[in-house]
Amino acid sequence: MPRWGMVIDLDKCTACQACVVACQEENNVPFIEHEEFRKSRAISWMHMLSETHGEFPNAETQFLPRPCLQCDNPPCIKVCPVRATYINDEGIVGQVYGRCIGCRFCVAGCPYTAKYFNWYPYYEWQPESSKRRTNPDVSVRPKGVVEKCTFCHHRLMKLKDKAALEGRSVREGEFTTACSDVCPSKAITFGDLDNPESKAAQLTASPRAFTLLKDLGTKPKVVFLTERK
Repeated sequence: MPRWGMVIDLDKCTACQACVVACQEENNVPFIEHEEFRKSRAISWMHMLSETHGEFPNAETQFLPRPCLQCDNPPCIKVCPVRATYINDEGIVGQVYGRCIGCRFCVAGCPYTAKYFNWYPYYEWQPESSKRRTNPDVSVRPKGVVEKCTFCHHRLMKLKDKAALEGRSVREGEFTTACSDVCPSKAITFGDLDNPESKAAQLTASPRAFTLLKDLGTKPKVVFLTERK
């Protein structure tokens, strides 16, 4: 059984945000208007964090792309009263939108702020031209539910169906996410972390590898590589 994970090389990341746009288009993430954005109601499954060190003119800004970290020990699952959030056998933390009651306990329980509450039926507000652009493989979330990155789980389901018809399992490198596909600098590597032949698994053994808030014990499957000095 694979254990899907991701490695993001911060030395290669140029903060172009192609991954952010690709995730938004692939997963029907709604566009938020300025008024809602000012109320901190923006939704972005792949978020580009930034931190600036020093003072002008010697200031230096570092960037860090942050999807859902797909923890092996996810705290969001433990606090959900209706089991709307779950983790499957392959380590992907999903969200059952039809079961979610919008209590937002999981939002408060996630230390990485990777979950977003859908305040309004954003899809209904979009012009018809935008509605025609939505991905038919991904549901459009209704008002009052929590949504998050799912490692493009719909792609895996399609590949599994295809592989089953061909009498085989999903091959290494066959399942990828939208963000890893479009990264121009190849900073994002996706794969099976339990497969020693997987490039992603090999990169996790690098001395540059680290995970966010490791001491919390959440065991995230998104690993970062520090910048080279």
